[in-house]
Amino acid sequence: MADLNQTPPQPYRPTSSPSVFLRKLQNNLHAPNSTHLAAILTLLVTGSVFLLLTSLTVAGTVLSLIFFSPLIIVSSPIWVPAGTFFFLLTAGLLSMCGFGVIAVVASSWLYRYFRGLHPPGSDRVDYARHRIYDTATHVRDYAKEYGGYLQSKVKDAAPGA
Repeated sequence: MADLNQTPPQPYRPTSSPSVFLRKLQNNLHAPNSTHLAAILTLLVTGSVFLLLTSLTVAGTVLSLIFFSPLIIVSSPIWVPAGTFFFLLTAGLLSMCGFGVIAVVASSWLYRYFRGLHPPGSDRVDYARHRIYDTATHVRDYAKEYGGYLQSKVKDAAPGA
């Protein structure tokens, strides 16, 4: 008899199911205050306005493409070279201005560096300069030693030379 009164095991339900989220949302919406109502009303109004503006933009774009595509196709031999020319002109102008700004900044940095004003990054430049100088000195000394070694080997190989 005790076996008949037992309840069957409940199936596993994850805690992050949509029904749990909706239940929490319903519990929070039972007693909304004026701030919640204003927020929900603002959300609905702005969402609907944005949806309306998006649909008008898409519809206007499609209609303008439908009406102006014959004109675009007929006049494309004029627009494509002109667009290419203006694109290259704009790219050249912007790159020239960018390189000019870089040149001014680099010149200013070099001026401050050689005047001893220690601009940002000068310690790394000094470290690299000393490292290059030390490496060159070591290579020169090694070359002198190795060169002398080769000279003695040449004299051993050809005594008359």
